Formats: sequence, structure tokens, C-alpha cells
Amino acid sequence: MKPDATQTVFDKLLPDVLQAPVSATAFAPSNIALSKYWGKRDKPLNLPLNSSLSVSLGNWGTTTTLSPADQDTLVFNGKTVSGTDPFAIRLFAFVNHFRRRQSLPLSIESRNTIPTAAGLASSASGFAALTLALNKAFQAQLTDTELSIIARVGSGSASRSLWHGFVRWDRGESGDGMDSFARPLAINWPSFRIAIVTVDSSQKSHSSRDGMNHTVATSPLFSAWPAQAEKDCDSIERALIEQDFATVGHTAESNALGMHATMQAARPALSYLKPESWAVLETLWQARRNGLLAFATMDAGANVKLIYLEKDETSVKALFPTATCIAPFSVERAIERAAD
Repeated sequence: MKPDATQTVFDKLLPDVLQAPVSATAFAPSNIALSKYWGKRDKPLNLPLNSSLSVSLGNWGTTTTLSPADQDTLVFNGKTVSGTDPFAIRLFAFVNHFRRRQSLPLSIESRNTIPTAAGLASSASGFAALTLALNKAFQAQLTDTELSIIARVGSGSASRSLWHGFVRWDRGESGDGMDSFARPLAINWPSFRIAIVTVDSSQKSHSSRDGMNHTVATSPLFSAWPAQAEKDCDSIERALIEQDFATVGHTAESNALGMHATMQAARPALSYLKPESWAVLETLWQARRNGLLAFATMDAGANVKLIYLEKDETSVKALFPTATCIAPFSVERAIERAAD
């Protein structure tokens, strides 16, 4: 029988026998990619075709508490989730990889601080918080690199949600994925701002995972994406180091539009953006022609995220009165480990 590549990752990183769990709580922030992760070289291991770089969303994220129990249970945002629910199945499959063949049942309580109306996916912060909580509950003493690798198996973008601030996830080259992990960038930019312009908070017709697979398989434009995305990631990192905001913004916006172009060229076409999304972009572009230094990025969804500097917040709020503004560097830039 062929070895389970996913299980092999956990087996390499964890002790043969886990200690009995103790109660543990951890928080992980959500993140928005300035250069996107779109396309996998290995699906089960969530190994990307290109590196990516993100910025965290401050206190928007997931808090997860684990406790020893008689049987596995899951409570999400205050509601008990059935063990047959697809979300519970995916979550406990991940937990079982961590526990392996040991009977160590857990009560899991997870709560998002991401406003539902924001329409932001929570899988990245969810699997990152779960990874941190599992490490604490079983006293596994994993390194930051090892935590990132394990979180990546749960959700690719979770590899970047272990930290506040700017984080780069390197694609790696190894087939086992042990060199594909994220690392925080030692860049402090207190005036850096994010605005979430909500267009649609309803559930997407296609999950990001399905949309990514469809795009890779059918879009004739996709072949050019990985190399360009890698260049964009490098350019954004250099510009962040130099605090060259114009280059960060122009590159991030072009990268996002390039990703959406590969989707729209898929067969059949896939478009997460809606007419209201394009209206936000047109308003932004007109304002930029008039001198406002603000830029857009969009993930696999209809909502638009703006990046700008603190000095322009009044102008951004005037253009988009319903936007939620976030100062990502108002929280400590470190892995969040809740107090015992």
C-alpha cells in the first residue's frame, strides 16, 4: 500500500507517542495575500506553484479552545456541529492526522472574530489557530517552521496565518513539502492600512479550492501565471523592505487582476467578481487618477480590499463610507499564544 503522504508529514514532525492533552487556547489572525497563492503542484499536501506574501488582519481571526473529553465534539460560533457535517469531517480528519493512531478525544470550541458581513473566508485563521492549540494541548513543542508546515496541510493559506504583520510563504522544491512553509518578515509599517469593502457576504457558488482546480485544469492563460506570480512576490517583498508603497500597491493590484483574468479565461469561465466589485474598482481608479494613493486586491470572492497609508484614511472613508478599516500593526507581530 502506498504511504499516505499527508500522514507522513505529521509522522516526521511529531513524537511517536503524544502526551495526554491538557486544555489549551490559541488565536490566529486572518490574512489577505498581496501576492496570491493560486494553483498547486501537490493537492493533498497543499504545495503551491508559486510563493505568496500576505498581511494579517489584526484582531480579525479565529480563537480555538481544546479540552480533554470522552468523545470528539465541535462547537463553532456557539453552535454544536454534527460529526457528519463536511466542515467537521474536514476538521477532524486534520486532528486525526495529528493524533494518528491514539485515542485522545477532544472537545473543540472555535469562534471567529471576523464579522460575518465581511464575507471573508476563515479557513486560514481556523486551521492556524487549531494547529497552535493542538501544539499546546499535546505539548508537542513544534518549531514555528514545523507549525507552518502542519497548518499548510489543513489549508494552504493557514501557513501564513500564524503571525501578525507581513508573512511570506515560500513555494519550496521538495516533493515531500518540508521546505514549503511561511515566515514572518521583519518589517514594521505602522501607517499601513487595509479597508474591507463588502460587496457580497453570501456563500460563494464555487469554493476557492474548486475554483483553483478548475482554473489550473482549463484556463489557457494559467501557464503564464506561476512565473509572473513568483516575480510579483519578490517585487512586493523588496518594496516592503524599502517601504516603497506605490510599488507594493501597483504590483499587488496587478497580481490580483492577473489571477482573476486566469479564472475568467477558464472553460467554462469562472468569475467571483460582481458588477458591484467592478464599480468599486472604477471608483478607486478614478480617485487614483485624481491623486489618491490607494490600491485594490481581491481574493476568490466578490469583496474588494484596499491598501493605503494612514494619511489617506479620511479620503478612503469618504469614497467608501461602509468600508471597515484595519491597522494591522496595532497588534504585536508574533505568533499569538494565549495565556495558560
